[in-house]
Amino acid sequence: MAMTLRLDTAETEALRRRAEVEHRSMQDVARRAVRDYIERTSRDDLIDAVMDSELPRYAEALERLGR
Repeated sequence: MAMTLRLDTAETEALRRRAEVEHRSMQDVARRAVRDYIERTSRDDLIDAVMDSELPRYAEALERLGR
């Protein structure tokens, strides 16, 4: 699916420099950044869900350990 990504001048220049350093296209660098963001936030969401469901189970023990 095609989409248009609008960047300001500074963002465009930073993306251009990064692409040059990596000898890749600006599109490749941007696509990789999107994939990295999705992977990172998906992991964070999973960890948050596990903590929300499991932490209450051990709250009393954790409170005792903190004393």
